[in-house]
Amino acid sequence: MTSALVLGGGGVAGIAWEAGVVAGLREREVDLGTADRIIGTSAGSVTGTLIATGADLEAAVTHQVAVDSGPAPTVESEAVMAAFAILFNPSLDPQEARRRVGQMALAAPTGPATARIERIGDRLPVKEWPGRELLITTVNASTGEFVVWDRDSGVPLVLAVASSCAVPMVYPPVEIAGEHYVDGGVRSPTNADLASGAGVVVVLEPLGAMSPRAKLEAELLAVGAARTLVVQPDEATLAVFGGNVLDPALWGPAFKAGRAQADVLAESVGAVWNA
Repeated sequence: MTSALVLGGGGVAGIAWEAGVVAGLREREVDLGTADRIIGTSAGSVTGTLIATGADLEAAVTHQVAVDSGPAPTVESEAVMAAFAILFNPSLDPQEARRRVGQMALAAPTGPATARIERIGDRLPVKEWPGRELLITTVNASTGEFVVWDRDSGVPLVLAVASSCAVPMVYPPVEIAGEHYVDGGVRSPTNADLASGAGVVVVLEPLGAMSPRAKLEAELLAVGAARTLVVQPDEATLAVFGGNVLDPALWGPAFKAGRAQADVLAESVGAVWNA
């Protein structure tokens, strides 16, 4: 029975929490890193790459604590809310909604992408695609097309991850082969339907508390796995996250919160993953 690990978006807090959960579970003999397929969206693309390339998760986060001290990016709340209103508008075709948000991202004064790409690259100790199956999600800003990068796409790993992390109106779209791409979360916070064909699926969903349940439920229904488990931050972790999950000050605290939550999760996750 094949297994899939789905890692959702959630900024710095999401990367660190996911890494903490996976590291903590490993200490309790539940290794999500053995997944046959790893699916990463936005923050999850970073964590997924760390896992798939065999990086030391604690060392990677510790490095970010040392080098990524901020400041937190400015978030124009009105622009972000306008984007969400478009994405959640039931009268719009989903691809058209994504295209409109992509156009907003292209027009936003977020500056050049060079520094952002360098920062993403610094988060990845290994910058080459692994031999195992790693899927990284993004959206074409001009067309709204959903795109999934893998090792056969011909796209450098750092650019693939940077495109998945290009939060509209916060970070600049990433140019790849003449096209511009934005955050894979524009299509779905988890894109869990990419786990299709897997018999066992575990989803780590950093933004589960604010994401529509119907979307993920529909994706998992389409997957039809025999065993599925969705893991969200507990109340203690949400208190750590605070109001801005993009804040670099969260690297250490969110990793610690994820590791602590693994104590509680070990039995339930192990029952699904190790059965």
